Amino acid sequence: MKRPTRPAPRRRSRIEATDVRIFSGSSHPDLAAGVADYLGVPLDGTRIAHFSNDDLYVQLGASVRSRTVFIVQSLTPPASDHVLELLMMLDAARGAGAREVHAIIPYFSYARSDKKDAPRISITARLIADLLETSGATHVMTMNLHSPQVHGFFRIPTDPLTARPLFVQHFRRRRLEDAVVVAPDSGIAKSAARFAAQLGLPSVSAEKIRLSDTRVEIDDLVGRQVRGFRRALVYDDEVATGSTMLEVCRLLVRNGVEHISLVCTHGLFTGDAVAKLTSIPQIDEIVTTDTVPIAPEKRVPAMKVLAVAPIFGEAIRRNYCKESIGDLFAFGDVS
Repeated sequence: MKRPTRPAPRRRSRIEATDVRIFSGSSHPDLAAGVADYLGVPLDGTRIAHFSNDDLYVQLGASVRSRTVFIVQSLTPPASDHVLELLMMLDAARGAGAREVHAIIPYFSYARSDKKDAPRISITARLIADLLETSGATHVMTMNLHSPQVHGFFRIPTDPLTARPLFVQHFRRRRLEDAVVVAPDSGIAKSAARFAAQLGLPSVSAEKIRLSDTRVEIDDLVGRQVRGFRRALVYDDEVATGSTMLEVCRLLVRNGVEHISLVCTHGLFTGDAVAKLTSIPQIDEIVTTDTVPIAPEKRVPAMKVLAVAPIFGEAIRRNYCKESIGDLFAFGDVS
């Protein structure tokens, strides 16, 4: 009797290196190099300079004619300068005959400007989305937008990826008895609930009132909900000044939480945010990613920085090879 043969394992499709160009803006060249390394494609050079009158000059360092171009640029401080730099790179690629132009924006800072909550202001997230398309982007890839509605501001294909699998993998190695996941506000509650479900933990959501860019108030309801838990994983998309995290953590400590892990995708940690957070002894871990570069002096022993280059690299590979990337989306249920 002839023994049935097993089907050969499916080979992962690869990017054709000669058909692709990857460039980096000045905001995060290390991340761009990591993406290129994952794909096995060289990172091509970019010349960025300023004229004597401070006008920006950008030149792509390799031919892009009839090729697929990926431009990696996080909108880190100075965010507006990096936006203009990205727009000029997109326009240069389009003008030089690129077949496709993909804007890879790991941190889309202007996503926080997603609504008209005061008279005579711009919904800047929508404006930047329009400018990206006008400048020549045929596709946008980003990570953990501040709110889901920002996705709808784009009229070109846009992939909102998530770092949640990295966080799940990190915490699955830990003992999480008596732990709860806490969302600082309702805007991140659904994402926090998905994170909690993948770890088999309960989740609660705080209610935040923002008084200014650096001052917030947290409703005490979440404090009553966490009583009886010894550990909390506070999950947010972004930490800048740290004011929200500080208020949530103080509330948790007042209600008996003894160990706190802070979890965020975009760790900006502006000003003295790291010092303020680490001054709370119950905060024994800060887990973030490298969607934005974190200066060495801010990388305290309690901080763990997870690399997102493999996520972006895999999403780019699948996109190029016409494969689904749905399981990498922010709203996907990734195991």
